[in-house]
Amino acid sequence: MVESVEHVDAVVIGSGFGGAVAAYRLAEAGRSVVLLERGRAYPPGSFARTPTDFGENFWAPDDGIFGLFETWSFRGLEGVVSSGLGGGSLIYANVLLRKDPEWFVHDSPLPGGGYEHWPISREDLDPHYDRVEDMLDATPYPYRDTPKTEAFEMVARAAGHEVIRPPLAVTFADADGEVGPFLPVAPKPYGNLHGRTRFTCSQCGECDIGCNYGAKNSLDHTYVSAAVHHGADVRTLHDVKGIRPVEDEWEVRFRAHRTDGEPPAEGAIRARRVVLAAGTFGSTYLLLRNRASLRNLSPALGTRFCGNGDLIGFLMGAKEQIDKVAKARRIAGSRGPVITSAIRVGDRVDGDGSPGRGYYVQEAGYPGFLNWLLETAQLRSVVSRSTRVALTMIGKRLSLAGESNVSADLAHVLGRSAISTSSLPVLGMGRDIPDGKMYLDRGRLAIDWTTATSLEYFGAMRETMSAFAKTLGARYVDNPLWLAKRVITVHPLGGAPMGRNEFEGVVDPWGEVYGHPGLSVVDGAAMPGPVGPNPSLTIAAFADRASDRMIETWPKGRRRGTPRAAAGKAGAAASATVKGTAMDAAAARPAPEPTAAPTSVAFTEQMKGFFLLGQGDPRSAAEDARVRDERMMFELTITARDIDAFVEGDAHEAEASGYLESDALGGRQLVERGWFNLFVAGGRDDERLMKYRLWLTTDAGSPVTFVGYKEIRDDPGFDLWDDTTTLFVQVLDGHVPPPTDAAATGLVDADDPSVLGAGVLRIKPLDFAEQLTTFATTGPDGAQAIARFGSLFLGRLWSTYARLARERS
Repeated sequence: MVESVEHVDAVVIGSGFGGAVAAYRLAEAGRSVVLLERGRAYPPGSFARTPTDFGENFWAPDDGIFGLFETWSFRGLEGVVSSGLGGGSLIYANVLLRKDPEWFVHDSPLPGGGYEHWPISREDLDPHYDRVEDMLDATPYPYRDTPKTEAFEMVARAAGHEVIRPPLAVTFADADGEVGPFLPVAPKPYGNLHGRTRFTCSQCGECDIGCNYGAKNSLDHTYVSAAVHHGADVRTLHDVKGIRPVEDEWEVRFRAHRTDGEPPAEGAIRARRVVLAAGTFGSTYLLLRNRASLRNLSPALGTRFCGNGDLIGFLMGAKEQIDKVAKARRIAGSRGPVITSAIRVGDRVDGDGSPGRGYYVQEAGYPGFLNWLLETAQLRSVVSRSTRVALTMIGKRLSLAGESNVSADLAHVLGRSAISTSSLPVLGMGRDIPDGKMYLDRGRLAIDWTTATSLEYFGAMRETMSAFAKTLGARYVDNPLWLAKRVITVHPLGGAPMGRNEFEGVVDPWGEVYGHPGLSVVDGAAMPGPVGPNPSLTIAAFADRASDRMIETWPKGRRRGTPRAAAGKAGAAASATVKGTAMDAAAARPAPEPTAAPTSVAFTEQMKGFFLLGQGDPRSAAEDARVRDERMMFELTITARDIDAFVEGDAHEAEASGYLESDALGGRQLVERGWFNLFVAGGRDDERLMKYRLWLTTDAGSPVTFVGYKEIRDDPGFDLWDDTTTLFVQVLDGHVPPPTDAAATGLVDADDPSVLGAGVLRIKPLDFAEQLTTFATTGPDGAQAIARFGSLFLGRLWSTYARLARERS
């Protein structure tokens, strides 16, 4: 329960390349900013390295695990993203490449219809690229003696490619410009929120699992620290659940996690602006879950998803000729940052005769301790060597010599580590087809995307990698998931794409959501297609450009933040006052006379069907929802607390409790209060109504009312089953009480602005059969109570149908 609500200028959700940039820019401009990050802070030295730590290094808050990595599995691909202060910068490979000018395509057709269109250009982003590169101290890899870099550059040039050393967000030199490992990094004027000394790059290959030396210029060391310097309030372990407009502000509801085993606390903040930057998965998921509160979102929501063409391959067992003998080539993939060099393969849109869709290939390092896993994987060889050496050592002990120095023997067991020394992963990324669809499935994020439409693109990339392997005398090995035509992406993009209008995109070219001024999306979700190279720099530049726009168009009459302590005390005082008044009133009332407990009857009912936001007529909405596969169901327990009063009263009213599940409403919602009426008089003499009314509240805190009715009427033909099992429904804005007119269905005019959506639910025969087994009673005369309920139910049906049938005969 939220007791009090703070008020600030801006709430930024997420601290990745979109959120960190926006938080800094808005705080620097003098706005009161709260940055909400669901993950923890990771100072240098705190990243997992032991097996025990890695076992808990995943993000699964429902299981009490609050680690760094969050892994997703969807149709066609796996996804790996970060959860921590600094977002994806904590685990990315530091590369800061600009999107190619020609790759800002326009009206590029997509399979199955639609197109990829970038409403911004390279010229629009260039000044913002400059700003971000300066903030992140982008610099190319300076060393010239790194084996994996030399090997990659050699095979790339041999294949006719131009090699580039991309700018990296890594510190290699100290304040005096001396390049070397473990040198103290000069502090920035804005300080560092972690308060720990950072050191230059040790070339340990651990960039992708978190830099424990602070050499990475990750966002927590740069943009977030600068935002804090300018007054931003950064709150970790704050997981946002809902967003909704309230008067002239936006309300953000969150869950503050506890790592001590205590339950999370619920909270809310209101702001003039909300910047959504929870990552492609997180931002799109929040928009999908909050559609009922964010009315009339673009139909483009969930579209243009892709994995930025990510593909990983392996060059295994490289060899070179030494004195006419093939020996393992020393590549040492674990030395150096993860990525140091790259090539670019052209695209047909370049206009230079290049075929197909373009891509980049980069060499990839890995942490040194993975060498042990690579060698252990060669189990047969290790066991063979170990057996031979063990026999040799036993022989020495039994011999008269009795040698005690076994160093050479142990060295032979470990071998020359040929596999780990001579192997190199390679990473590809580029312009795959952005034809994926993101949606909710029973409240969970789902994605339909397949490599099928991008097979030509992936095939060309694999040929390039295979050619590199051949030049190195190595074997090219696919990622094992490729056998099932699946890929792993660390660069998911799309879902809330920018566009020229509300039909083409969810957000405008500056990231503001169409139809919802003050709400912006500034992360990978806003990309309308693949960036091509590593997308981090482009996302950050887009966020910087969007921040310029926010500052220029800031609404007048901004409200500065209310201190949290004061707000909390005020809320607690108000709550105490209300509670005290209620308690005083309760104490003043005389105690009721004891009465005999009535007999209650309860049963459980489940209905399923189709529901669509944005339409008010149940029948037409259900047909459209069926095409779009937008479903709704509920499971309710109907309870008549006093069966005598229920049967004898005209309204035949009972209580309804349980849950309603609809992806359009954000998933499963518990019923806060519910009404059920059995066979009340309708608008005609031959008509009876079964009515439902449920009060619910979405994750955003928006109250909604589910209303529905079954119409029991003797129409021509045998329609008894349809009448008693078909429920016409609407969902209304707010908690709407039952109408005073008992004969009203509860539905309102289809064009009424209070209608959020409509549909039709039905009960299936097997579910109805199961429903009959759920009847239960409490109190005396249970069997008689069920009989009275059945008599009312069947009697009304008989009076409605049989009587009219006799009149017609």
